[in-house]
Amino acid sequence: MIGSVQLVLASNNQGKINEIKALLTGVQVLTQSVLGIEACPEPACTFVENALLKARHAALHAQLPAIADDSGLMVDALKGAPGVRSARFSGEAATDADNIQHLLTLMQAVPESQRMARFICVMVYVEHAEDPCPLIAQGVWEGSITTQTRGVQGFGYDPIFWVPAQHCTAAELAPDIKNTLSHRAQALHHLSALIMAKPARLTCPA
Repeated sequence: MIGSVQLVLASNNQGKINEIKALLTGVQVLTQSVLGIEACPEPACTFVENALLKARHAALHAQLPAIADDSGLMVDALKGAPGVRSARFSGEAATDADNIQHLLTLMQAVPESQRMARFICVMVYVEHAEDPCPLIAQGVWEGSITTQTRGVQGFGYDPIFWVPAQHCTAAELAPDIKNTLSHRAQALHHLSALIMAKPARLTCPA
């Protein structure tokens, strides 16, 4: 997809790592943990800022091009929450089960017609830590929030994210099906196209 290259993936989330590796071909993907790189803080209030922080941090320490994503769930009834705090929605040490239960509790009184939500993924690529023109792509996966968990595939909020076209939750989808639909798949496909075109635009447009 990207060509025969080596890069570092700025993530310690095994679910994300598995999905991204499954979607990339012809690429030697080194995770930051394998290289002994500690996770980067994510203090920003937007997905793109957090993704760039993580990519630049990994590129600096690995001395390799880096890919990073920041993603999360946005629920209309909660004014976009949990958003960038999706992994820490119920606390800094929260598990997926903790976050799901917290969300379902907050949504108890919300009727089915108002439970719309979407997964957002912003994925970035930097040639090096000080790359002045990072490549940025975004994916959006529309759905709604169920009232109880269903399925055992995936990770994060997948067991309560209803996918209308598939008549099931994201956690009930086979991985190969999810990887054709998800926000992360969309973002990575877009980013790959940008990377393939990069030799024709080695510098930012004036």
